[in-house]
Amino acid sequence: MQNWVYFAGLYGSKFEAYCAVMWIEADERIRGCALPMEVQVYQTRRGKYGVRFRQAPESAVRQVHG
Repeated sequence: MQNWVYFAGLYGSKFEAYCAVMWIEADERIRGCALPMEVQVYQTRRGKYGVRFRQAPESAVRQVHG
């Protein structure tokens, strides 16, 4: 399994982090790139929220785009 890619920035609420998830997914659709295969909102030890995701393997990306 591939490693996580951490989206820059931490947020004060889970809602803000979910907004970032929607932004990432919309940006990927607009640019025509493959969507991340898994996206998670996580909480740090200090109580902030962040976003991390895993990209689909290259073979799956090729199947999606043709």
